[in-house]
Amino acid sequence: MMLLGKKIVLASLNPGKLKEFKAIFEPLQVELIAQQDLQIAAAPEPYLSFVENALGKARQASSISGLPSLADDSGICVTALNGAPGIYSARYAGPNANDAQNNAQLLADLKHESNRQAKYVCALVYIRYPEDPEPIIATGSWYGEVIDEARGTLGFGYDPHFYLPDQKLTAAELDPIIRNQISHRARAIQDLLKKIHHE
Repeated sequence: MMLLGKKIVLASLNPGKLKEFKAIFEPLQVELIAQQDLQIAAAPEPYLSFVENALGKARQASSISGLPSLADDSGICVTALNGAPGIYSARYAGPNANDAQNNAQLLADLKHESNRQAKYVCALVYIRYPEDPEPIIATGSWYGEVIDEARGTLGFGYDPHFYLPDQKLTAAELDPIIRNQISHRARAIQDLLKKIHHE
């Protein structure tokens, strides 16, 4: 596989994502380098789709580092809110909002909604060099529903309110080993590795 033994910059400043990615890529002998370790600032995210934002992040990280890069853009999309928070998931309650504030905003917006269906969406982009004309794009979705009561301490973001009916647990109650097999990010990574393998 073309990734074996590579150094790749992970274009994310989110420590939760970094931990997840490192756990998944470690068996592939891939050294993931966090962009902050190379003093790479956050990329602007002016686009309206997860894929476009991920591509922008990947290009910036590769351009500054000179290394291949992997970028993720992900969030929660709630059916009753026409896909919101979507790309604004990390800043739903404002530009400097924390997880608790974002969750409070989401629950407030869903107060009068009976349909609580939601999905986590992840778009991953891998580029070999800054001007790569053929970025490898992969996506994954994880279906659940939003509940009012926060449950669990193992996740981040909206995880304590993202209930998985088939597991009878929230994402924040789920064993990380299982999470790294079935989450939106795990599914996107599986899709990415499959596409890279067939190159």
